[in-house]
Amino acid sequence: MSGAILYIKKDLHITEVQQEIFVGCLSIVSLIGGLTGGPTSDLIGRKWTIGIGAVIFQAGAVVMTFAPSFRILLLGRLITGVGIGFSASISAIYVAEISPAITRGTLVSLPEICINIGILLGYISNFAFSGLPQHYNWRIMLGIGILPAVFNGITFYIIPESPRWLVMQNRLEEARSVLVKVSDRGEDVEQRLKEIKEAACVNTDYKRKALYQEILCPSPGVRRMLAAGCGIMVFQQITGIDATVYYSPTIFKNAGIKSEKKILATTVAVGFTKTIFTVVAMFCIDKVGRKVLLYVSTIGMTACLAVLGIALALQKHLSGSVIQDFGIGLAIFAVCANVAFYAVGMGPICWVVSSEVFPLRLRAKASALSQVGARVSSGLISMSFLSLSRAISVSGVFFVFSIISAIAVVFVKLCVPETKGKTLEEIETMLISEEQKLDLADTESVKTEHELETDS
Repeated sequence: MSGAILYIKKDLHITEVQQEIFVGCLSIVSLIGGLTGGPTSDLIGRKWTIGIGAVIFQAGAVVMTFAPSFRILLLGRLITGVGIGFSASISAIYVAEISPAITRGTLVSLPEICINIGILLGYISNFAFSGLPQHYNWRIMLGIGILPAVFNGITFYIIPESPRWLVMQNRLEEARSVLVKVSDRGEDVEQRLKEIKEAACVNTDYKRKALYQEILCPSPGVRRMLAAGCGIMVFQQITGIDATVYYSPTIFKNAGIKSEKKILATTVAVGFTKTIFTVVAMFCIDKVGRKVLLYVSTIGMTACLAVLGIALALQKHLSGSVIQDFGIGLAIFAVCANVAFYAVGMGPICWVVSSEVFPLRLRAKASALSQVGARVSSGLISMSFLSLSRAISVSGVFFVFSIISAIAVVFVKLCVPETKGKTLEEIETMLISEEQKLDLADTESVKTEHELETDS
């Protein structure tokens, strides 16, 4: 979209406000898919939910490709947003539920790698098709997005259903069959199946269907799980990554690059950087741990966003081609370094954490809620970036993102647990024991207050 929007503006003559609405509405409307994706996956299964999301996305991409007007184009964008929310709400959960504990972090980060490959291919298509007539180039840029969704539909017939969902449906033989296929050699399948069965019943009769009341009125332990899983997804977005991706041409234009061709070529470099460092994270996440990479990521992003703000602020006051070129180079370096630090931590690990920290009875719905938080945050940032840039300057916006990233460092320290090497059932047991301690502490506190009132 970052490259296509340059030509959509010229072809359909849309205003800046329409551009913000068009770019940001996808994230906002994806909350519809996110809110319905969790309950749907509990009802019909993780696999079918992902498949339905792919079909919805394909329909939206087709509408955008052949849209004769801005209204129809916006309609297609809204449809694709629903499809993205539907699939994104459950994809990380699905991978987490079929993965062995020792490689779960690596495997759950694969969706983020695929997202980055998609972004990179989008940047490359923008560059490749930019020379075509503007009435057709942006349509092709958006239209080729149909192909990955078709591939997703094909793999739907190959992938197994989540063994944990099968256990929840009391389809134990099917769950055992899937576990045999996806387990490490030498792993005790019967022991894993037993642990999953126990987790499906722990602290609750599963006939309650994990209603949203438990999320809306959480106990102290569940509140901590929600803070970690939902909070990290919100911080992933409000540190400005989607604004950087969507509006990278605008950022580089403010940095002093004039040629559209050069701007699009620079965005390809950003895409390569983001993809490469996501792969680095994939190989490190199960060895180094979640929190260490999150610390590296948030601290690095804080510094890079501040440097980018400085580079853009100075660019307005620089004179002389050599100094201006240095400012442009510094801005490009800061953007690439920022997406690198994001990709090595906040990008993939937020997906991992939000798929791990919730108990089985709440996992689909709570993870969907965390996706909704991320999508709403992304939409608000995307839809307000141009207006904020006009109000406080582009450099000012990135100084704000830098401050938010610094707050994220503190959040990681206080709220995010380390889950490296633990099975989902072990994580659940660990957090439940903490929940019971918090409940006990609350009870003791209430008793103490009551005793003090009685004494008084």
